[in-house]
Amino acid sequence: MMTKLSAYPTAEAVPAALYPADSVMLGEPVAQATSPVEPPASPCRFCGTPLDTTFVNLGTSPLCQHHVRPHEFNRAEAFYPLHARVCRECFLVQLDEFVTSEQIFQNDYAYFSSYSASWLRHASLYTDMAASRFALREDSLVVEVASNDGYLLQYFVAKGIPVLGVEPAHNVAEVARAKGINTLGKFFGRETAAYVAATAGQADLLLGNNVLAHVPDINDFVAGMQVLLKPDGVITMEFPHLLRLMDGNQFDTIYHEHFSYLSFYTVERIFAHHGLTLFDVEELTTHGGSLRIFARHESSGAWPVTERIAELRERELALGITQLAYYADFEENAKETKRKLLEFLIDAKRAGKTVVGYGAPGKGNTLLNYCGIRTDFLDYTVDVSPHKQGNFLPGSRIPICHPDRIFSTRPDYVLLLPWNLREEIMEQMSGIREWGGQFVVPIPEVRVYE
Repeated sequence: MMTKLSAYPTAEAVPAALYPADSVMLGEPVAQATSPVEPPASPCRFCGTPLDTTFVNLGTSPLCQHHVRPHEFNRAEAFYPLHARVCRECFLVQLDEFVTSEQIFQNDYAYFSSYSASWLRHASLYTDMAASRFALREDSLVVEVASNDGYLLQYFVAKGIPVLGVEPAHNVAEVARAKGINTLGKFFGRETAAYVAATAGQADLLLGNNVLAHVPDINDFVAGMQVLLKPDGVITMEFPHLLRLMDGNQFDTIYHEHFSYLSFYTVERIFAHHGLTLFDVEELTTHGGSLRIFARHESSGAWPVTERIAELRERELALGITQLAYYADFEENAKETKRKLLEFLIDAKRAGKTVVGYGAPGKGNTLLNYCGIRTDFLDYTVDVSPHKQGNFLPGSRIPICHPDRIFSTRPDYVLLLPWNLREEIMEQMSGIREWGGQFVVPIPEVRVYE
């Protein structure tokens, strides 16, 4: 029987003194050295099982979307462990919660979905599919959890379908409201779901893209969806697929905003525990390889379960998703990618080459801080978002500039930090080839594109 947890403690702090102050006197030989003991991890956020198996330890890193403003440059930053573990009972890969969701998301959040043209196309195609498949009309209600700046709901509004966004980041929610998209500034869970159901009604379509991994209390979140969904309504959720993360050596997608790293096996267990049945699944190319799941109430007969559910479930089981040995090699793969990237950068700099970055995504900050890359290797990075330009990347303190700077400084190499958008970026920045500039993609391993 699963144990449903209502709250999760943060990891205990390392004791201030590992030894009594008078236990070793100056000049005395130390008979036996004692290694510091790592503090215990919190229990599994889904089933409560003690977490004692490492998936990958990436050291420490600051919060990836807390960019450093110029007036903050001389202030210290807080670094937190990036040590992902896998639960030996439900096989949920996860990070401890070191900071609250409010600290990460609620105030000046730097990520705006609308700055990616390919992501907007993805959202537009999704709304066409959903409106047709689920027969959404002017009397339907579409609710998006973590609706960001209205990047997706704007397409439902254009079709005359009523919408409600739920977005806790106040600055991002204001941008959505300015577009005319009704947006509630709250975190989602049972309490918010009950409020929305009582005031706006239950949802015909309840969706969330790249949010399931972002919630520390995954039981409260999924239970809230069960509360808000109409009896024959549909849930769709998109999230990076753990199998693709592992196959593609995508260790840089592990950062503090992502509390969970999800296989289909584990997600199906979580939803079933809260009375929700997955009836269809699609494998997507977004974010390095994602899943789009379709769910309904267990009691609903409106949507029969497709063959794709059993096929993906069986494929994961055949690969060993429920065996700890399946997860054993991931950390060494991450270490080897780090070595290869540093070898490339060292060789480039010794040859007198200039290297800059493109993008300021969360994954880029994990990569740079894990590899110890600072301005000694990367002169600067650029980003199309004006909310990031003029600031510095957390930890590495690499300056974030407008993309035009690449064409004024004419670097030899451009390191693509959002490697999942490499085709879009290489098309936009194809002009670097005029002076022989080349693109570098770091994941799954270093590759140079002429």
